[in-house]
Amino acid sequence: MKISICIPVYNFDVRELVYDLKREIASHSIDAEIILIDDGSDEGFKQINNELNNQVGQFILLEKNIGRSRIRNLFLDYSKTEYLLFLDCDGKIISTNFLQNYVDFLNENSDAAVIYGGRTVSEKPSSQKHILRWRFAVERENLPLEKRKIKPYLSFQTNNFLIKRDVFNRIKFNPDLRKYGYEDLVFSMDLKSAKIPVIHIDNPIYNNDVEDGNVYLRKVEESVESLLLMLKDYDLSQKLAEIKLVKAYQLVCKKGLKYPGLILFSLFEKFLKKNLLSRNPNLKFLDLYKLGLMLKKAK
Repeated sequence: MKISICIPVYNFDVRELVYDLKREIASHSIDAEIILIDDGSDEGFKQINNELNNQVGQFILLEKNIGRSRIRNLFLDYSKTEYLLFLDCDGKIISTNFLQNYVDFLNENSDAAVIYGGRTVSEKPSSQKHILRWRFAVERENLPLEKRKIKPYLSFQTNNFLIKRDVFNRIKFNPDLRKYGYEDLVFSMDLKSAKIPVIHIDNPIYNNDVEDGNVYLRKVEESVESLLLMLKDYDLSQKLAEIKLVKAYQLVCKKGLKYPGLILFSLFEKFLKKNLLSRNPNLKFLDLYKLGLMLKKAK
């Protein structure tokens, strides 16, 4: 059983992650290869990661950025193994048995098709400007194993998951989703529709790149734009129906409250943003901020 460790790279120094993986592969005699695909990074990061050319099985450089969905699908062209393990380039290995944990689970559960290992973050934010993204990670993303198991598809993320090749050949990431946000949920809903279980285990990877508040809010805005585009497509809108934000947005529109909601958002947008960038951001205000952005940007 050989595993291809697939790491999409974009504007990040991935050397530590690669060397940590290589160290475990060697020390545990794991049958694995590392494949890197750089998604059109800036020249500076290409130079930084250039030393990995002779350290990995394959290192592919793309001239233009093709997006988070298409680049993951592209790994099928370069990997020939039975299993693919996807890791985000900003991840950090925190267990000397990280890969072995996946191997052991597969040895005991040979029918497992999709396995999500989880994620974790630092115990404290590195600075005030990182508090919002850190709090969101702690309270909304980095759920403990038992909570993830309650809603296995909604709790799935793409930062650290293993998938059988034949399953990935059948169910790929939607290539039309180019903007940031929700491509992982659409993928997991496709798995759900195909009745392919997502198995959760306790094998987290550390999130090594928590953005500052302003950067994160720009990503939030991009994700809202992406969500609105998806909702225009009937099939995609059905897959997103379980998202609380979508439910709230559709309820506001159904009740004829879109215009009053826009007025309220125009009055409180600055207040909400001020709170979100403060020392004590309220994630409920983040929910209201997202809803307001949806109302504002909807056409």
